Amino acid sequence: MPEFLKKQWYGSHMIALFSLAVVFIVIVSIYQWKIGIIGFFLLGVVLLFSFQARKRFEGNLEDYISTLSYRVNKAGEEAVVQMPIGIILYNNDSTIQWANPYMSSFLEGEFFDKSLDDISKEIIPIVEDEQEEEKIMIDGKYYHMFIKREERLLYFFDMTEKEETLELYHKEKTVIGFIYLDNYDEVTQGMDDQVRSKLMSKITSALNQWANDYEVFLRRTSTDRFMMICNQESLQEIETTRFEILDHIRDVTAKEKVSITLSVGIGSGETSVRELGDLAQSSLDLALGRGGDQVAIKQKAGKVRFYGGKSNAVEKRTRVRARVISHALRDFVLESDQIMIMGHKNPDMDAIGAAIGVSKIADVNDKVGSIVVDPTDINPDVQKLMEEIEYNDRLSSVIITPEQAREEVTSRTLLVVVDTHRPSLVIEPALLKKAERVIVLDHHRRGEEFIEDPVLVYMEPYASSTAELVTELLEYQPKNINMSILEATALMAGIIVDTKSFAIRTGARTFDAASFLRSNGADTTLVQKLLKEDLEQYVKRSKLIESATIYKDGLTIAKAAEGETYDQVLIAQAADTLLTMNDVTASFVISKRKDGRTSISARSLGEVNVQVIMEELNGGGHLTNAATQLEGVSIDETEDLLRRAIDHYLEGGN
Repeated sequence: MPEFLKKQWYGSHMIALFSLAVVFIVIVSIYQWKIGIIGFFLLGVVLLFSFQARKRFEGNLEDYISTLSYRVNKAGEEAVVQMPIGIILYNNDSTIQWANPYMSSFLEGEFFDKSLDDISKEIIPIVEDEQEEEKIMIDGKYYHMFIKREERLLYFFDMTEKEETLELYHKEKTVIGFIYLDNYDEVTQGMDDQVRSKLMSKITSALNQWANDYEVFLRRTSTDRFMMICNQESLQEIETTRFEILDHIRDVTAKEKVSITLSVGIGSGETSVRELGDLAQSSLDLALGRGGDQVAIKQKAGKVRFYGGKSNAVEKRTRVRARVISHALRDFVLESDQIMIMGHKNPDMDAIGAAIGVSKIADVNDKVGSIVVDPTDINPDVQKLMEEIEYNDRLSSVIITPEQAREEVTSRTLLVVVDTHRPSLVIEPALLKKAERVIVLDHHRRGEEFIEDPVLVYMEPYASSTAELVTELLEYQPKNINMSILEATALMAGIIVDTKSFAIRTGARTFDAASFLRSNGADTTLVQKLLKEDLEQYVKRSKLIESATIYKDGLTIAKAAEGETYDQVLIAQAADTLLTMNDVTASFVISKRKDGRTSISARSLGEVNVQVIMEELNGGGHLTNAATQLEGVSIDETEDLLRRAIDHYLEGGN
């Protein structure tokens, strides 16, 4: 406690004691007047000393307050003048009225009547935007600006060191990646050891040179795998080149008369090294699931970034996996009390054909394979097939609605999802939650969204269609397959539709599957009957094509008029037709659908990866065949979004 406060405390207590003393002396004087006189005398002496002490106390207090006030004022003046904090007073016209010396250093000459723009062009918009604080840059330094609008006062705190430290932290964050040679085993099978060694030496040399250029730690972990470690800054530099190493390795191996591609999975972000490794492996799985020859970069939170994907998936030369998957599928079928098969919303010929094929696999193993179909959401292209199914006793008995499926599903139900792997696209998402065992059969390139915890996944991007994959699985069932004409024809129709009559995405395995179906009764005449279209549909498609315009070299965009609606199949057919025109390398068709969504169908000949463009608009598909649907967006707004996505792709965006 300060001395003057102690004295104040003593003074208040002395007054109380003095009052008691007077009362006591008065009482004593009544009985002993001489003692009372002496007491009053002594009391007067004490009072005199107390008065003098009081005067000294008041003097000391006044000195203390004046000294403290001076020091406070002095400290305030020094803070305003000398501390590294900028202070500016401005008027209603954003003109500077006063600035402390620290801020004056940013203003050449007199600051009076200068605008806030003379310090930074960012200040006035921030002040007018009614923000309370904001980070701005002045002369290469970062400042945290606080705004007091009522006083028209600005404070500037230098945050340069903090920002530079934060920037350094982000640059030095660890990044882990795995590099995989997609088709090394297939390409080098049967090669002479000397030739194989020479090829591997060239690949390793190219990778090591790339790693040295970008300060990447690279180590080979197996014949066809490498591990890379770098920091975030190096990754950003590599991303600006769009991972040119993919093209370089493809070119290097092409000179050796082989074609080896890379798949790279990278984990980055603010997380532990172990989690980065898990992210890298997950990214690699995603890149391989999308067909390889690309890079997937995944963070703990955030959208996956993709690069590459310029080549079609390489068809595998071995059928071993198909046989293994077929036997595994049979085991799951036998262990289940019922099997349900479900495709995507508004199912096409491939989805229905594949579902019929899986139902046949259940049938040959003495199980019932129920096919979930929403009668209110039938694609016009499969309407004729659905009508034919009504006359087939076995198939008509296994068609169930989503409502029936929800009621009948149990914990021992096996749910097989065909022609999609995205939970948001299946006919009845509730079944995914109720069924404990889910199998995914799909030929699309894997996207970021994926069905959670499936017990079996058979995804082959090289395949022409899911119907082709299911046909191969049928071939390896241990029992003899006795297919009806309609069952074989439905699978054949799925292959023909997705390959545009064996014109695109067709490999040797595609013809093998078609041969198997033909030998089991597939009727190509019936296929043509199922795929016939109305004259009205042909005219509508022609009207869409007529609206096409060239956006950039080889890229064509067609769009329906506002107020017109087209079904998804017709939109896709228009995109396919545009691709047959001269000088068209990629086509995009925009139209409203009957459900109110705005749809984009995209096609290419392989030079343009339409999958990446559609993924930027929350869609997906293949390198040459992709689509998306947008809600609450007009035709013109959709075209603007599409043009930006195309520009982003062409400029090398991720």
